[in-house]
Amino acid sequence: MITIKDIHEFSERDLQDLFLSVEWSSGHFPDKLVVAMRNFETVYSAWDGDKLVGMICAMDDGIMNAYVHYLLVRPEYQGMNIGKQLVENVKEKYKDYLRIVLVAYDRECGFYEHCGFEKGKDESPMFITSLWT
Repeated sequence: MITIKDIHEFSERDLQDLFLSVEWSSGHFPDKLVVAMRNFETVYSAWDGDKLVGMICAMDDGIMNAYVHYLLVRPEYQGMNIGKQLVENVKEKYKDYLRIVLVAYDRECGFYEHCGFEKGKDESPMFITSLWT
């Protein structure tokens, strides 16, 4: 059974394993991820016993705008509605906000549309980054 937790403290190993399971380069910086999780306003994590299998993280301005920065689910747990449940938790927390924003990889747009997001028509995500994924 999958349990959803609202916590901000994670071990480096748990974060590294989760992020590298989806081939995200930020998994190579587990010490930074530990600090980032403490600093996010919102973190919901999915657990199978003591195994971290998914998470969503968001930041906000306190009243109008929320930005989902991370949503990831271990590949072997995808298709089990874990990602959708994590998104629903964020949507519920920010239901009174005017906007919830995220940047999706093109291959993931269908999932996010299924969760109620709409693809922007005249917007393009822009980055300054040294990460390779």
